[in-house]
Amino acid sequence: MLNHSEHKRFDPMLPLLWAYALALALLGFLLATPAEIIQGLTTIVVTEDALITDYVLIAGPGAALVNSSLVTVITLVILRLSREPLNGFSPVMVGLMSGFSLFGKNFVNIWPILFGTWLYAATRREHFGKYVPVGLLSTALAPVVSYIVLDNGWGNPLIGIAVGVLIGFIMPPLSAYTYKIQNGMNLYNLGFACGLVAFILVPVMGSLGATPTTQYHWASGYNLMFGSILAVFCVLLILGGLFFTKLPVWAAWAGYRRLLQDSGRAPSDFLRMFGAAPVLINTGINGLIGMIFVLGGGGDLNGPTVGGILTIMGFSAFGKHAFNIVPVMAGVFLGSLVMHWSLSNPSVQLACLFCTTLAPISGYFGWPFGILAGFLHSSVVLYTGTPVAGMNLYNNGFSGGLVATVLYPIIIAIFRHRKPTLEDLDYFDPLEHDEPVTPPAPHQITEEKDD
Repeated sequence: MLNHSEHKRFDPMLPLLWAYALALALLGFLLATPAEIIQGLTTIVVTEDALITDYVLIAGPGAALVNSSLVTVITLVILRLSREPLNGFSPVMVGLMSGFSLFGKNFVNIWPILFGTWLYAATRREHFGKYVPVGLLSTALAPVVSYIVLDNGWGNPLIGIAVGVLIGFIMPPLSAYTYKIQNGMNLYNLGFACGLVAFILVPVMGSLGATPTTQYHWASGYNLMFGSILAVFCVLLILGGLFFTKLPVWAAWAGYRRLLQDSGRAPSDFLRMFGAAPVLINTGINGLIGMIFVLGGGGDLNGPTVGGILTIMGFSAFGKHAFNIVPVMAGVFLGSLVMHWSLSNPSVQLACLFCTTLAPISGYFGWPFGILAGFLHSSVVLYTGTPVAGMNLYNNGFSGGLVATVLYPIIIAIFRHRKPTLEDLDYFDPLEHDEPVTPPAPHQITEEKDD
């Protein structure tokens, strides 16, 4: 059990997260009038949200940012009401929820899934806080709710809500199982679990007469605006880590250098392992790396790509850093040179960002395997979204789970010359712990000797 001081250790982070939510709203109102924002939010709520539905295009950047702010506020309120202590996964949840609220999640369609997860906790007579991360991240399937509610008008709202509740109810046990089989090598575990659910739901929906299809709403022409905002945000985070924490500059930078040596294998709570200053530096640097890859490849900064960058920044407190994400992103770049697609392709732009779900492969086995993982992921992800009709917003998490599940035992058996052990297969079960788990320090994670 954690003592009281440990529970309160990262509470000072909460005002910063609230400031982030407020900044999103202020930016939204600077970019659009209140009337435009209300109209845009209405459009967002009544639009089917299958991938790729860029809220910046269909509702305008102002409404998209306000929707992101509202979802972020909902996330923070739920985290607060759950009474769970803040830790390295808290920025992950905020980054994911705010980022995907620019292209698929909105302040209405996430509620049935959240209620389903609460209902699961209630039926097990367990504290809801234990399942809050699963509930929030399971809103990757929010487009399913929107589609059923809005298909052919407003004919099926009750069925849509019921399906959303069912999704939220079944995700906790399923995600616990998928976490194990990926061996901590896919950071977007919920994306893999949601993909499996979508692979069942979409065919069932089709058999009942529904015809969900993938969408293509992709905004362009916002590179200067979003690039400037992101650059300022990232630089402020870096400066905050260097100069505005209790650590001297040299200690903060030394902590960041130590952070770069961690594999990132889940669970890697960088906030507890290295402290706030190195994590702030890491978050800012990773955000700049993501933006450089998008713009360098001739891509667009819009709802989906900014959402991808915010996701990388969120996971900068829980597994991602420059040394383990760049090789995987380089693998996607390599794929663009030899395959029949380019980095300017919207799906590939997203793959270049979300492929960093496989960062632990690079960090744990070395950068050549990171490049291989990114190379494979860049092709797999282009085909995994179609069978589920874009209903799983974390499509890269699903394809990343497939790649990790295949690569891990192959690398272990062929290149490490040993068989996977029970320890490998049971690395961590997040649902077996009532309290947040303190990840092992890098020196505590040891590999078995080669046979």
